[in-house]
Amino acid sequence: MPRKKKEETVEETQAEVTAETAAVETEAPVVEAAAEEKPKRSAKAKAEPKSDAPAATDAGADTRHKRAERIGVVWSDKMTKTVVVRVDRLVKHPMYRKYVKKRKKLMAHNGIGAAEGDKVRIVETRPLSARKRWRVVEIIQKAVR
Repeated sequence: MPRKKKEETVEETQAEVTAETAAVETEAPVVEAAAEEKPKRSAKAKAEPKSDAPAATDAGADTRHKRAERIGVVWSDKMTKTVVVRVDRLVKHPMYRKYVKKRKKLMAHNGIGAAEGDKVRIVETRPLSARKRWRVVEIIQKAVR
């Protein structure tokens, strides 16, 4: 009796293997057909950029780099067409994990008439003088006088 069981199990496993190979053989053409159905990219589609960023031709603007912006308070307006802007920021101390207030005074070109105490947005620009590398873009909030 044990011999018959072994023979039956061998025959069953052979039948299962042939059934699996038949299933694999039938799936193979489906995979090839799916690969053939994939749309080809045209030459025009290849030339278009893949990123979602706007093209560099829009209004002639160079969109590769965004200029640094800071928001600060006008600390001094005693110079002609120049203001000193104090920019505050909070930095976490690496050892004590406490936030420390850091301040920086930046000289900015004042073409729009910002006065002392105004909250302004400044943008980095080319060197305008020995210490002036920023430009006032907008007055966010006027000072109370």
